[in-house]
Amino acid sequence: MKIAILFDGLGAAAPDQLIIGTVAAIEASLASEGNEIVRLPVLPDARWIEKVRRARVDLVFNLCEAIDGVATLEPPVISVLELLGIPFTGSSSWTTSICLRKHVVNAALERSGLPVPKFAVVRRGGAIPSVGFPTICKPAAEDASIGVEQRSVVRSTRALTERVGAMLERWDEVLVQRYVDGREVNVGILGDAVLPISEIDFARMPKGMWRIVTYRSKWEEGGVEDLGSAPRCPARLPASVASQLRRIAVAAWRIVGGSGYGRVDMRIDERGRPWILEVNANPDIAPDAGLARMARVTGIEYGSLVRRICELGLQRARDGASPADRWELAQKLSGIVTPDTELDLFAAGEA
Repeated sequence: MKIAILFDGLGAAAPDQLIIGTVAAIEASLASEGNEIVRLPVLPDARWIEKVRRARVDLVFNLCEAIDGVATLEPPVISVLELLGIPFTGSSSWTTSICLRKHVVNAALERSGLPVPKFAVVRRGGAIPSVGFPTICKPAAEDASIGVEQRSVVRSTRALTERVGAMLERWDEVLVQRYVDGREVNVGILGDAVLPISEIDFARMPKGMWRIVTYRSKWEEGGVEDLGSAPRCPARLPASVASQLRRIAVAAWRIVGGSGYGRVDMRIDERGRPWILEVNANPDIAPDAGLARMARVTGIEYGSLVRRICELGLQRARDGASPADRWELAQKLSGIVTPDTELDLFAAGEA
């Protein structure tokens, strides 16, 4: 099988080259099973579109979370694959788009009766909303905890106004949300299966610091915020709580139309109530990242995880109807009967 690995080309040129490490791990895993692998970096010049079309691959393993670090360009990359009719891994452009815009997905989840901390979105010139304190501020459409730091959590209207004002100098929309103090857990989903629940252990977070996963937590290895937010899988949870978390995660995943693999992040407050923080339609799947860790706990090694993700992408492509079939069905459901040309010709010959 010929498989292309799609990734942010300029992001791969960054000094830490974390993206390239994941690309190399997936490439090695797929090549070991006899597949032909093509690396396709996605660059702003859009030449990658013609390259992927000419490559005539059987599947695209989509690792592209941005173009030149711009997360809002992630969904259009998937749209190109959908337009070209190329099977790909992960969720659709629609799912990825809604999950990327935190206030949009929050509204959909809340409307469906799922627990979401009180939130609002602020734009330039808009009033500062009241959602209760402490409040956490995040870019409304970013990935990888960009824009999230210790100063993101505020306790007063003055601090909130200052933080939002500073963020609006960089981002057009800022999510303002009630901060939930408590345990933070991640629920991984692979196909129809829910993986063992993981927890972020904040026990080593220095006193006086907020127990949150910041950008520095994720990307400054060995720093105090990294060491203070260590993952632990499986999480030590009462069976009833774990069951409730799984039900909520699956419900949220279905609402956003998730496919292939994903992750739902939640907090458990002091009263034991779960709250959805985020639905991630394209979580990190590096060998040492959360989803791979969850899979290993259930006995799925990295190579098997990569293979399963590919199988899910191919299965979705096989199960999907062709554009012609969808159009014909749409016409029928609109009361239009498609004429049977062969029958008409046969009848004319009988006359």
